[in-house]
Amino acid sequence: MTLAMGILSNSCVSTKKLTASQARVGKMQQDSAYAVSQMNDCNAMVENLIAENTNMQNQNASMENENTLVQNDLAALAAITAESKMTIEDQAKRLQNFQDIIQGQNDIMIKLKKSIADALMNYKTDELYVYIKDGSVYVSLEEKLLFKSGSDVVDPKGKAALKSLAQVLNSTSGIWVIIEGHTDNVPIKTALFKDNWDLSTARATSIVRLLTVDYGFDTDRITASGKGPFHPVNSNETPEGRAGNRRTEVILSPDIQEIYTLLYQ
Repeated sequence: MTLAMGILSNSCVSTKKLTASQARVGKMQQDSAYAVSQMNDCNAMVENLIAENTNMQNQNASMENENTLVQNDLAALAAITAESKMTIEDQAKRLQNFQDIIQGQNDIMIKLKKSIADALMNYKTDELYVYIKDGSVYVSLEEKLLFKSGSDVVDPKGKAALKSLAQVLNSTSGIWVIIEGHTDNVPIKTALFKDNWDLSTARATSIVRLLTVDYGFDTDRITASGKGPFHPVNSNETPEGRAGNRRTEVILSPDIQEIYTLLYQ
């Protein structure tokens, strides 16, 4: 009996210990699972932090690249702006030079027109007249002052007018001279001249020879040109109109070499 009671008592104690041990094991398992869960959460947070840090680094790198590009663009823009300012300044200076040259040439042409008009003031307006057109001075000499009909020989009265004109031209530098012969539209054909074009060219050449050979004008600055009936200033339907078309024009133009030099320098 005593032995049975001892065995039963020991059995109860062992069962209690086992239950207690099992309870501690269960608690430890729960604690371990919780710890694992917490560790996983921590790891996830660390990974998120690492990802955010990497993203921020990438963003910073991108911003640095953008800042570098912006700085480069600003530097390039500053260089272009500086160059543009220089170009604008140069263009403004060049434009002013153009204006000064053109104004100077206009002043020369106005002065030249007055000098020629004064030198030829004794001739009637139906014999010659002087005017400015497109920056050039025109001296229009009627046929009756210079030539007989169908001839390229200059009359004495015409020679006197051309001599007075040559005196003004010889005292003026920086001008070019074109002598243009013109006729009406009435056809001619003689032993000397095939047509009006031929006659107009011969008349222009005769005047060039007078101005250069007889009156000393520079041969390098003068040209003869025949226009025939193709540039009338009046209608050819009337005798008065045809008389006005039979003319020789002395065209005086400024030397534009200075403008070309400035334009292409």
